[in-house]
Amino acid sequence: MAIPKVSKIWFNGKLIGWDEAKVHLLSHALHYGTGVFEGIRAYETKQGAAIFRLTDHMKRLARSAQVYFMSLPYNLDELVRAAKEVVRANNLESGYIRPIAFRGYGEMGLYPLKAPINVAVAIWPWGTYLGDDGIKHGVRAKISSFRRNDPNVIPPAAKASGQYLNSILAKIEVTKSGYDEAVLLNSQGYVADGSGENIFMVKNGNIFTPPTSAGALEGITRDSIMKIAEEFALSVTEKNLVRSDLYLADEAFFTGTAAEIVPIREIDEHELGEPGEITKKLQEKFFRVVKGEEKAYFDWLEFV
Repeated sequence: MAIPKVSKIWFNGKLIGWDEAKVHLLSHALHYGTGVFEGIRAYETKQGAAIFRLTDHMKRLARSAQVYFMSLPYNLDELVRAAKEVVRANNLESGYIRPIAFRGYGEMGLYPLKAPINVAVAIWPWGTYLGDDGIKHGVRAKISSFRRNDPNVIPPAAKASGQYLNSILAKIEVTKSGYDEAVLLNSQGYVADGSGENIFMVKNGNIFTPPTSAGALEGITRDSIMKIAEEFALSVTEKNLVRSDLYLADEAFFTGTAAEIVPIREIDEHELGEPGEITKKLQEKFFRVVKGEEKAYFDWLEFV
């Protein structure tokens, strides 16, 4: 999906022009993937642009950086202000926000701790990641032959640039096979997540999702859905799942900042059908929350 050009990007403490946001060819992150990032959405509400769980996302950015021994040159408050500043500077009511911290120019080789840390926050207009039809009717998913990174190989708890090569291979594989999204298993054969989303399934009125110990990212949208489910007195259990659990599910869906809440209508040719009652209930509630229509969840919205 092409990135629509906007006016400003926040880069190392100041707003600069979109076309001025450049890095050196010998930046460490370009060669070795040594960066950490976030995906955050701003939504249009009646009260103005609101960024969904902004502080929680920036906290996760800091945790990812800590895993990779990256000392961020900006504190949490400064990062939160930067995100709001870039939304205002581009006069956007909604959009996808990408904070990234990466090792820049100055060092080469596999011991990177002396490389400078650059930090940027960008925003651009972005609609539904898996398509409006996917939101309404569900997507076709396929279990990839590529396994999710093992925690003792590359820690999936961090949202780091280089490790997404794993997801890219899975996404290419299933897309070339005619599917919309991939499901990745871990090295033990348990379900981990999608290429860029967490996964949930429903069976007999109960909701299940893989634990983070299975390789699932500690997703912000995942956490939001688990909390929203409590309001409906729905049971959510973190549990190791195998592929046949997905095949026999009554419902299944992906969650993520880019994807939001996307039903799964088919997995490996096993038909789950149109979005089920529980999926639709959670999906409708989530979209009301992010649009500022649920006062009980106002603390999740950080108004610009």
